Amino acid sequence: AGGVIATGSGSEQDFPAKLTLQVFICTAIAAFGGLMFGYDIGISGGVTGMDDFLLKFFPNVYVKKNHAHENNYCKFNDKYLQLFTSSLYLAAIVASGGASLMCKKYGRKPTMQAASIFFFIGAILNVSAMNLPMLILGRLFLGAGVGCGNQAVPLFSTEISPPKFRGGLNICFQLLITVGILVANCVNYFTSNIKNYGWRISLGGAAVPAVILLVGSFAIVETPTSLIERGKKEKGLKTLKRIRGVDDVQKEFEEMVRATEVANQIKHPFRELMKKPSIPPMICGTIIHVFQQFTGINVVMFYAPVLFQTMGFGSSASLLSAVITGTVNSLSTVIAIFTVDKAGRKKLLVFGALICMVAQCTIGVILKKYLTETSKVPNSIAKVVVLLICVYVNGFAWSWGPLGWLISSEVFPLETRTSGYFFAVATNMLCTFIIAQAFLSMLCHMRAYIYFFFAAWLIVMSIFVMAMLPETKGVPLDEMVERVWKKHWFWKSFFKSSDIERPKAMVQLEQEKPNH
Repeated sequence: AGGVIATGSGSEQDFPAKLTLQVFICTAIAAFGGLMFGYDIGISGGVTGMDDFLLKFFPNVYVKKNHAHENNYCKFNDKYLQLFTSSLYLAAIVASGGASLMCKKYGRKPTMQAASIFFFIGAILNVSAMNLPMLILGRLFLGAGVGCGNQAVPLFSTEISPPKFRGGLNICFQLLITVGILVANCVNYFTSNIKNYGWRISLGGAAVPAVILLVGSFAIVETPTSLIERGKKEKGLKTLKRIRGVDDVQKEFEEMVRATEVANQIKHPFRELMKKPSIPPMICGTIIHVFQQFTGINVVMFYAPVLFQTMGFGSSASLLSAVITGTVNSLSTVIAIFTVDKAGRKKLLVFGALICMVAQCTIGVILKKYLTETSKVPNSIAKVVVLLICVYVNGFAWSWGPLGWLISSEVFPLETRTSGYFFAVATNMLCTFIIAQAFLSMLCHMRAYIYFFFAAWLIVMSIFVMAMLPETKGVPLDEMVERVWKKHWFWKSFFKSSDIERPKAMVQLEQEKPNH
């Protein structure tokens, strides 16, 4: 759910830099934007399994859930309950578009502050909700916060980090998303036993990371790239010296100035995406987000407590099981930090998909055999299913989770990177909305076969990765076209010499770029 985003100039030269306390503090504070996102993912599935919450907002679901002869697969099937979860992502799509413009015009720091304010308002509306419209309105504000945060925070973390520490610092954002999910699961576990207002505590907890991000944002600096981009070169140079911990930053500063000059001279980046050479990165950069969501991960993270209750776990037991899967998710994400630049992107994606597929198929077989419309899964078998879900989450957490975002940020050339990245974010949020809105209805109609549905997608995406996705490990961003796309067996046909009309500013940059 969600993932790491890595962007940058693409230069492989080493610039003098230290991992300063300023950078560490800025990255840690900004990462609370990931914690906001993760907390919301985890909290929504937990409260939808609480009886007090269902009784107040979704009484029909409450009746079906507690009816002795109700269909196990359909007890949570309610369009308004699905809207509670999915409405956030519609708001996030719209907000991410506005946030991309805000990042460019006003900077990354104000956009993060806007994200925290939106999220805080959403949390207050949810904790005080008296009816369903008020509850959904709160979700829309939360979505605006997620959209702004997902657009600004990873970009901020990338631009402020020294090149040689960029990967690890970026994955801190993804790691905090998983920590947010785990924290939410723990909160749900304890508040589920508080009658009448336990769900309010869970939903109101979203205000905590929002306040930390808002207050902390006043202690962080704006990124040098953003300052230079907005014409504040002197302040950008001063900030660069401060965050690098050295005075010898002239080469890196000049590289930033050249890159921002190119970006500022591209007046119609979305039009550039329509040209033939832009089609390969556009397809790969967006379809990987379709695949990321159709692994079924958000089904597990949104609705884990609901799934466990469907199998016959009690409310507390189901929330405890969600805590276990959340812990696995957090710990497994760390694996990506140490393997992505050694094993490569493609190997991790394929092996991760295979692990997820085997787990999904095995779960499907077990539920098909043991979970009928009215029966409960035997306790020992239910524990096996929890174990298999942990295996599935592990496979996702070090592959499709962080790498989906990473690859989509690598494949676009400089002149279309911002516009292409926006399409990637919008695609991710749209697919998340579709899955969140449709899953409970799909579970009702497809029953155990829903696991085979996602397993089939995992086979498709594995084939695509092996055949169509180029390996980007170790390739500088500004050499992606020459070393990756033009050498790919299929995509090279899109790069005939007559088709490549690189902007004059880009040509000038390449001519002026010094050799090191």
